[in-house]
Amino acid sequence: MTTALYDIPGPHARRRHLLYGLLATVVILGIVAWALYLLFDTGQFTAAKWAPFEYEGIQELLLHGLGNTLKAFAYAAVLSLLLGGVLACGRLSEHRALRWAATVVVEFFRAMPVLVMIFFVFVALKVQPLPALITGLTLYNGSVLAEVFRTGVNAVDRGQREAAYSLGMRKTQVMTHVLVPQAVRAMLPAIISQLVVALKDTSLGFLITYEEFLHAGKLIASNLDYDLPFIPVVMVISPVYIGMCMLLSWFATWVAKRQRRSLKTRKVEVAAAEPGPLLPGAGQQLQEPPSHRSGPKTS
Repeated sequence: MTTALYDIPGPHARRRHLLYGLLATVVILGIVAWALYLLFDTGQFTAAKWAPFEYEGIQELLLHGLGNTLKAFAYAAVLSLLLGGVLACGRLSEHRALRWAATVVVEFFRAMPVLVMIFFVFVALKVQPLPALITGLTLYNGSVLAEVFRTGVNAVDRGQREAAYSLGMRKTQVMTHVLVPQAVRAMLPAIISQLVVALKDTSLGFLITYEEFLHAGKLIASNLDYDLPFIPVVMVISPVYIGMCMLLSWFATWVAKRQRRSLKTRKVEVAAAEPGPLLPGAGQQLQEPPSHRSGPKTS
């Protein structure tokens, strides 16, 4: 049996693939074992290095930093989406001056490193750490999302746009009722991916003394009283960042599944069948006409 893309492997190929899988598993387990050996050999699992996490003050410091990280991400995500929508509208505008101005802004902030923008706002403009971090993240991610929005709208079939204009709809109505709802399905993975980038970039706030999650971990890791627990701090902070990113990805998958549901495939409840009204005269029984056949006469 074959398919359009590849031949289904036979018995020898399946055994070979199983061997490759076992070898890869052994190599991965070996790397993990080697890493664990180095951690144990350097004393990263000693009680002295993990003792800080037992104290309530350290736990409150980490929770406070995590809250600041989520706050910065929430502001940056909302403002980036708004800025991206505004810049995308400018790039899709029919007015040349507005289109060129939006293009210059998008290309400039896309090319500018995020850290440079954060430091410029913080040092040159004398802005507080949180607004400086949010401004840098918003300018960069908003310009990237603007390109995502523009590409998604242009990816919709031109026939949809022409059909909407033929019905007498204005450009605003075409965008809001026809193009954008269809483009959201294609844009959603890229939007969530960019929001994940914004979430990870909030860690740059520790460079401008913003008390976010990584900054709290740095304070703990540089504590001489606990024998510089750098690796334990990384092992605690990293799963939290990974978990937040995976939660965003799960949310994107959930939204995409709901977006794919259309009226044609959505389950519709149908009322149970009931007897309807009878037609006029349907209740009267039809009488069979008398038979005109006559039997044979007998003499």
